[in-house]
Amino acid sequence: MHPALSVLFFTTLSGAGYGLLGLLGAGVAAGLWPHGLWQTGAPLLAGTVLVSVGLFASTAHLGQPRRAWRAFSQWRSSWLSREGVAAVLTYLPALVLGISVLSGTSGAGWPLLPRVAGALLALGALVTVFCTARIYSSLRTIPAWHNGWVAPAYLLLGAYSGGLWLWLLAALAGRDAAQDWQRLGLAPWLLAAIVAVAMLAALIKLLYWRHIDGAAPRASVESATGLGRFGEVAAFERPHTEQNYLTREMGFVLARRHAAKLRALSLALGFAAPLACVVVALAFLTLSPALALLALLLGSIGIFVERWLFFAEARHVVNLYYGARRI
Repeated sequence: MHPALSVLFFTTLSGAGYGLLGLLGAGVAAGLWPHGLWQTGAPLLAGTVLVSVGLFASTAHLGQPRRAWRAFSQWRSSWLSREGVAAVLTYLPALVLGISVLSGTSGAGWPLLPRVAGALLALGALVTVFCTARIYSSLRTIPAWHNGWVAPAYLLLGAYSGGLWLWLLAALAGRDAAQDWQRLGLAPWLLAAIVAVAMLAALIKLLYWRHIDGAAPRASVESATGLGRFGEVAAFERPHTEQNYLTREMGFVLARRHAAKLRALSLALGFAAPLACVVVALAFLTLSPALALLALLLGSIGIFVERWLFFAEARHVVNLYYGARRI
């Protein structure tokens, strides 16, 4: 599949945004989150901006962006529509939580309303990312996506990238805010969680790549044409004389040797480098802000490469009519 930049930015930015909002909402709902404008308002604002920019970027891939609102009406049958509905609904608890922070009602403790808003925010973020994953994993015409590894990878990468953003915000906190983080023991817990989620996400990606590399072809020219009973099928003439929509969007080909290099780059930048930053930060706490920023930058690049591979390595069965023998 053609790895469109608009979709890459959407899945990368919105995934990080929903991961950040999900972690924030879960912490507020449990009553464990530090209070204050920076501690709550900063991750809430950052997550909302990331989600909004990602959603806006996704409209650039639509043929008629002004008609995007019509997708909301198909929520009974379309995962794309369900994603849109969930994304819009998630703004509501974020707004309620933001108002409670600005009004100062959370200063002496988390009242019931912010806790409920936090729980709904975490739920909305989880559901939205899951719907995004199901947009791809529900497509039987793309074998590389139609498997059980896609949804866990999306959820874990969202939580992981959101955790990197959260670490940076915690490291940049002022003196009073930093004392709140340390008093609740959130900073050490956060670093341990980043390590655990990163290792699990990397494992899921390795298992996903192993699956798509070793999976038997699901379709062939013979099965696509229905002529397999007559023996081997070959095209008498090419079905097109120049590029068209199908060859441009669904006929992208990535050489296996390039895929192997990009996978290694994704693992090195997306997981190994941020984990090294975490280890160094545990030894030199004063370097945490710089290391958190470096981990976020490298991790984001690695995840972007992983998203690019996710699309570039996927092949649509329509390619069987355009020269491919098996998919």
